[in-house]
Amino acid sequence: MDKFVIDGGRRLFGTIRAQSAKNSVLPLLAASILTEQRVTICETPIISDVTCMAQILRELGANVQFNGENVTIDSADASEHRISSALTKELRSSVFMLGSLLTRFHRAACAYPGGCDIGLRPIDLHLNALKRLGVEIEEHDGYIYCACDRLTGAEIVLDFPSVGATENILLAAVKAQGRTVIEGAAKEPEIVDLQNFLNRMGAKIAGAGTDTIEIEGVERLGGIEYRPMKDRIEAGTYLIACAICGGEIEVEGVRGDCLGLLLHKLRENGCKIHVKNDRIRIASYGRLKCNRKIETMPFPGFPTDLQAQATALNSVCEGCALIVENLFETRYKYVPELKKMGADIEVNGRNAFVRGVKSLHGASVTCCDLRGGAALVLAALGAEGVSEVLDLAYLDRGYSDLSGQLKNLGAEIKRVRI
Repeated sequence: MDKFVIDGGRRLFGTIRAQSAKNSVLPLLAASILTEQRVTICETPIISDVTCMAQILRELGANVQFNGENVTIDSADASEHRISSALTKELRSSVFMLGSLLTRFHRAACAYPGGCDIGLRPIDLHLNALKRLGVEIEEHDGYIYCACDRLTGAEIVLDFPSVGATENILLAAVKAQGRTVIEGAAKEPEIVDLQNFLNRMGAKIAGAGTDTIEIEGVERLGGIEYRPMKDRIEAGTYLIACAICGGEIEVEGVRGDCLGLLLHKLRENGCKIHVKNDRIRIASYGRLKCNRKIETMPFPGFPTDLQAQATALNSVCEGCALIVENLFETRYKYVPELKKMGADIEVNGRNAFVRGVKSLHGASVTCCDLRGGAALVLAALGAEGVSEVLDLAYLDRGYSDLSGQLKNLGAEIKRVRI
């Protein structure tokens, strides 16, 4: 087990390039089993969620090879349609395999997916959509069993723009007989990236990035070499780090329109933001002001994956802020840890009321989930004195060499074996 030791109070300066997006790479890996030809995903982040998904593919019979940051998948010999419960419970994104396996084998079985404990994340939308495509589903003994004679296109209306359900439908409908239309689809940039990936393989998909996506089923898909989009959540994390610590940094690889509402909120705080193509520059000097209100919403709204980091920022700004978490009901588990550092935050259900304090102080804190853990790191970077951040396994799920990246910007942070 490792911990971060952080001596706070250093301003951040320099340039940093975002890694490929975790939330894009995982469904791309799931999609690799749709073809018997070789698939290479370039510049893949070396994080535990990626290695877990790679192991799932191996257990299905695929040959998965890492060559530096490139991962190559050859699933010509894949024959297994059941995902072990141990791996399923490690990784929420294992649920994407349902659509892929049904397309490849017309059957699939997996345990209920796991991941960070941030509240209930029912997959009813996924299962109801698969039923519309002709899949019969049974649930017993903690497993989901899916089977069909063939997948048939259908009109599917999502009651909520779920990213995971939208991606699962794409993976299930890409080779289905006929035409599939998704109404109420999620609009996240990662959906567009999956569409582009599949179309490069030979799919016929249009409309990603809007609330209506159309898929015309094709007979076969081919191999591909693909470079995923960069990680807007990682980029946002570094921008908020600079806002908290002060200084000037530039983040490369992410377009401003992928982080539009975050950039608006940072300007509202008092930061100077400059965007040019896929470069975002932030300057932060002096004490910032609290955001009046931040409310998480599906894209293009404020990302739930940046809520904790934004709360850490507001905890040291002047004034008060109301944070509203609309997507996950237990995403404030990091708040008691922030309060150990001197933050003044009251949580009531999905709302957190933040009273900004002049500064936080060093403390020993423990990560409870991926993004909450990132918030604790950012708070420690800006705090007075030395902090310890424990249970880094959560952070390793989404950030590759977080300490090294921050150190390159001037942070005093080291990873220590306990």
